[in-house]
Amino acid sequence: MKFHYVLNIAALMLIFVSQFASSHCQVPCGIYDDHARYKAMLEDAMTVEKATNLMAQLKGNDAQSRNQFVRWVMNKEKHAQNVIATISDYFLTQRVKSSQKDYDERLRRHHAVIVAAMKAKQNADIKYARELYSAIQGLATYYPSHDKDHKK
Repeated sequence: MKFHYVLNIAALMLIFVSQFASSHCQVPCGIYDDHARYKAMLEDAMTVEKATNLMAQLKGNDAQSRNQFVRWVMNKEKHAQNVIATISDYFLTQRVKSSQKDYDERLRRHHAVIVAAMKAKQNADIKYARELYSAIQGLATYYPSHDKDHKK
């Protein structure tokens, strides 16, 4: 009886965790587009900034205003978390390697993005959203634009 209970709990946890594992797989498939992920992080940062701005503009205390405020907070949180997940699940696991000559600098810059995203989640001050965008821009030299050939 206890075994079935534990098995059910484990299955529920697996389902819950799998819903949040949306970044690129960690199987060496060779289908990577670093610049696309970099651009997506910039878009996430712009969304964090927009949400922060709109949160500050909401003045009403009516139910609709409170509802919209909560929605912007949730949106800000989601997009900041997207940046954290992209850095940790994609770039740090697959692109930042200890064998690189500038490993320490790369690691510092990627970590700075994670910290900036965390601060943007914790605060409603626009300066943190702008610091997030700036920290992501600090990675531009590592992930330049290119024309990938996707011939099959």
